Amino acid sequence: MAVGVAAEVKSKLTVLEIVGEQVELRKAGTTYKGLCPFHGEKTPSFVVTPARDSWHCFGCGEGGDIFSFVMRREGLSFPDALKRLAARAGIEIDERTSREDARKARLREVLEQAIAFYHVVLTQSKTGAPALEYLHGRGFTDDTIQKFQLGWAPDGWDQMIRMLQTRRNVTLAELADVGLTSQRSSGRGAYDKFRSRVIFPIRDAAGNAVGIGGRILPGAAGAAGAAGAAGAGTGPGAPDSNAPKYLNSPATALFDKSRTLYLIERARGELRRTEEAVLVEGYTDALMAHQAGFENVVASLGTALTPAQVALIARYAREIVLAYDVDPAGQHAGSIGGADLFRLIGSLAAEETGVEITRVRVARLPEGKDPDEVVRDTPDLWREAIRTAQPIIEFLIDYYATAFDVRTPEGRRHAVGALIPMLREIRDPVVRDSYLQTLARRTGVEERVLLEALRAPVPIGQFGADGRGGSSGAGGGTGRFTADAVMSAPDTIDTKAELKSLTLEEGRLLRLIMLVPELQERVADTLKAQNAQLPSTPARELLAAMLADREVDREAGGSGEFKRMRFLESLAPELHGLAIAVYAERGPDPNELDPRRVAVGVDQCLLALEADRLEEEIRFNAGEIAEAHAAGDSLEEARLLETQRNLNDGLRSLGRRRHDSSLLSSAGGHR
Repeated sequence: MAVGVAAEVKSKLTVLEIVGEQVELRKAGTTYKGLCPFHGEKTPSFVVTPARDSWHCFGCGEGGDIFSFVMRREGLSFPDALKRLAARAGIEIDERTSREDARKARLREVLEQAIAFYHVVLTQSKTGAPALEYLHGRGFTDDTIQKFQLGWAPDGWDQMIRMLQTRRNVTLAELADVGLTSQRSSGRGAYDKFRSRVIFPIRDAAGNAVGIGGRILPGAAGAAGAAGAAGAGTGPGAPDSNAPKYLNSPATALFDKSRTLYLIERARGELRRTEEAVLVEGYTDALMAHQAGFENVVASLGTALTPAQVALIARYAREIVLAYDVDPAGQHAGSIGGADLFRLIGSLAAEETGVEITRVRVARLPEGKDPDEVVRDTPDLWREAIRTAQPIIEFLIDYYATAFDVRTPEGRRHAVGALIPMLREIRDPVVRDSYLQTLARRTGVEERVLLEALRAPVPIGQFGADGRGGSSGAGGGTGRFTADAVMSAPDTIDTKAELKSLTLEEGRLLRLIMLVPELQERVADTLKAQNAQLPSTPARELLAAMLADREVDREAGGSGEFKRMRFLESLAPELHGLAIAVYAERGPDPNELDPRRVAVGVDQCLLALEADRLEEEIRFNAGEIAEAHAAGDSLEEARLLETQRNLNDGLRSLGRRRHDSSLLSSAGGHR
């Protein structure tokens, strides 16, 4: 799980401890004072405030948290300062060496070269013509084939190997490391793992190639088997008639099927915009959806959904619609893991993990129709099926009422036994009562009996979805969809932990300007005019990265447009999780509010931050007044009292501006 390392460092190391190693500090009320290490001074104007985890020099204006102090003191970048302080705090950071980074970059390059080879074979050779005809027959356009770099793996034993070895200087070891070859049974040499298959490149969320999937052409398995038999004396054998329709890359340093979703790199922007992920099983289902403009669709690579895939979805969306190839009776309910997902919603919320999946629904597709057929032939039907998808509990009630013969006492017992444990997990009594009524209607069991079962102590050996003993629940579940399982997945972002590294106002401000980027430069200009910075280093780094992203666009001849994905991909790993957490923070989408109201919201955040700075200066000045009075320095005391009056006047004026801003905000509304 990706955790809030910056927040954890702050929880284990105090600003007093870190600053006190270089600055001699003495207690002054609730703060500590000393000589600023960053500019020459004889009178202490450097203040550490433990309650705020901050330091500030009222002489040179420098200030911040423990990270900014170490960065300023030792000339380090934020990632380097974080690593140094994390080591000091005994916190392990999953840091890959430069050598490992270079190795993975090389493996991605090898995989990209193989993908390019397969694509050329498909689109520019006679060998690939049947596969190209098949794809056209399925409704895929040349633009889609080009855009997604579909390919064809020829049926030779080592055509890909020879091509990449001779023309791209790729070694057999590198090809094996990315899962493109298999060892010959003789132990001497290797052969192409993917042969006579349509190739689908698989990429991670950042768009990097991590693996490939291959599909046998319909009716080709038998021919491949014959070819394999004919070549059995010289090779390991081609796929036989029992070869799987789809073949994915094996687990490699780049690829883990359980942590990957096909087309996540294309879908992530739309997932975030709609907050909904539509999940299908196969490559062609997802591809056809994207070709038709339904870009929030991803595929689970033919496997039941895993906790790591849920964690990946939760980075971008809060709702899941399962659009697998299921008939009206829902005969594949076990394979889609619907009951496990339903339980997951409750466990994630109950344990306050910071990872949110708020709703799971199931789309009803016409019987016998694959998702890609529905999208291709009747896109309006697909759109409506997703819009009206059933809540998962309704789907499961229908499934169990059909799976068991509820006309018999035994069938009713099994159906009710499978569903009551899930109904217990519904916290809202109104929602739970509604589903009880549905269950009563579908099974013929009276509501009062169901209510009695619901309130009864959970028996040892609670019936699972198959009607047999065990507490695993629906679908013969294994308990893999627990909050712990999802939170331990490497792709999980613990939003609450990440956000602890920011102040409340910083979090609000960053969310507004990340979602409404037109306000970013205005915020930067305001802070500059105030000769101020955001209080915490991670917040400063994120704002700087937003401005840098705009400069990238300007340098490319653009107008300085902010690109969210480019911004996220540019961030150091130490900041990426925080940015995702800010985007995922709860609240109305500011893009759906009146722009004036959003601008006022930004003003309120800036005013609150300015008020914090003024209050800090007032506290410091009050301490200076007390010291001047104790020393009998009446002239200095009078000067400081005048300063204090001005500061208090400024704070009161600021308070009025905040009040007026609040009135403007409450007067605003939705568009």
